[in-house]
Amino acid sequence: MSSNPQPSPLNVLLVVGNRSRESTTRAVVMHAGSLLEKLGCQVVSFDYATEDLPLFDVQTAFSGECYTSLKQRVMEADVILLGTPDYHGSMSSALKNFLDHFWKEFAGKLFASVVGSHEKGLTVHDQIRTVMRQCYAWGLPYGVSFSDRADLNEGQITSGDLLGRLDGLAHDLVTYGSLLAAQRQKDLAGDTPGFLAHYRR
Repeated sequence: MSSNPQPSPLNVLLVVGNRSRESTTRAVVMHAGSLLEKLGCQVVSFDYATEDLPLFDVQTAFSGECYTSLKQRVMEADVILLGTPDYHGSMSSALKNFLDHFWKEFAGKLFASVVGSHEKGLTVHDQIRTVMRQCYAWGLPYGVSFSDRADLNEGQITSGDLLGRLDGLAHDLVTYGSLLAAQRQKDLAGDTPGFLAHYRR
């Protein structure tokens, strides 16, 4: 008697768009990552505090050793969670640099954003969604914003409201990420028309 095969775990890439080792963005993104692991996801990260990614240059960016390693993580990811502080109403240059290195690798995948901001970070979430649309990726219809002064203390989340929003984010990423990952694989392997037909090998 054969049993149904267990589905593969959802692959999630966390991206910390801040170079500071004391970043509150990192603390919040990594907490979300721990929630995703508890929900059965395979979680990896790209963190500027421990890895470097030179400023994007179309002449050299795709030949660097760091790019090759990072591209593998991006290719394997079903879901990508982006974290950034709000700098002048925009994402950090570090996060934008990460996004500049990829395009077709994002197509058909689910993205979400976490933004550290004293002013809700709405323009930052919108900018990230704009990038995702340009790359034919999906984005959750909301993002999670936080204020380091109100929601954290010495790098630890102290706000019950923020903890609850991150818990909801993690569950939504698993629910909708799994659906989109399955459909993405079906579309890439099939022969029906659709936007992912452009990415078939």
